[in-house]
Amino acid sequence: MGVSQPWKADVNQPMCPSRLVLEHVTSRWGVLVLAALLDRSYRFSELRRHVGGVSEKMLAQTLQTLERDGFVHRDAKPVIPPRVDYSLTGLGREAAEQVWGLARWTEQRMDEVLKARETYDEARAEK
Repeated sequence: MGVSQPWKADVNQPMCPSRLVLEHVTSRWGVLVLAALLDRSYRFSELRRHVGGVSEKMLAQTLQTLERDGFVHRDAKPVIPPRVDYSLTGLGREAAEQVWGLARWTEQRMDEVLKARETYDEARAEK
């Protein structure tokens, strides 16, 4: 069942569904999950340890959302105990590369950001 799109996606339009997808891939957990999966597939517990600070509930919600959007593949193997692996789809790899570039850039520019914050805060304190 295909999805027809009689309109052009435009994130500047308030009701455009692309805004929600953008929110999914650029959320804190979305970025970190996508970035982790760039390296390899993970089991849920491995991914939770790798993405420091994420709760079990938030990781489950993030994975489900990214799976629904077509970015993450969930592979449930019929073994005992159950084994579920998460990996990126082709679309997910594209998204992950984009957001990971932004995350890396952010890491590299933190000194400048911290200096800008300090300058801003000092100027505000003088008023």
